[in-house]
Amino acid sequence: MKNLWESDARQEISQRLDRLKPDTAAVWGRMNTRQMMAHVVDALRMAIGDLKAEEKKLPIRFTPLKQLIIYGPPFPKNAPTAPELMGRQADDWDAECARLRELMDSFASRPRDMALPRHPAFGQLSRRAWGVLSYKHLDHHFRQFGV
Repeated sequence: MKNLWESDARQEISQRLDRLKPDTAAVWGRMNTRQMMAHVVDALRMAIGDLKAEEKKLPIRFTPLKQLIIYGPPFPKNAPTAPELMGRQADDWDAECARLRELMDSFASRPRDMALPRHPAFGQLSRRAWGVLSYKHLDHHFRQFGV
């Protein structure tokens, strides 16, 4: 499984980001490119603890469902998300792209012994699970826009 702890995975995402433009049409879904970019930036902010999201008491926070979602097949189209990750859009495209790259590096530079925040839907996650989930989330939305 690819994960954001790996430099190759971050480089791949960065290269795909280079192919994404502010007016790229979605292959599916309701978000436009600027909304999606703000969404993935805010999701990484959440992953490093810079953005708080209200925890939900959902069945997906328990094994084996949690493992199936994180380590299993790609996310389905139009999967639900935390409301804190919606409602914003990238006004400055280049700055938002730079912010995504900075956040990927910040995420990856976290010391191994540093505690990571609880996920609002999945609860406590291991370091590996956070890395896989973060990569999978970016991949999901980049596929949404054909990159």
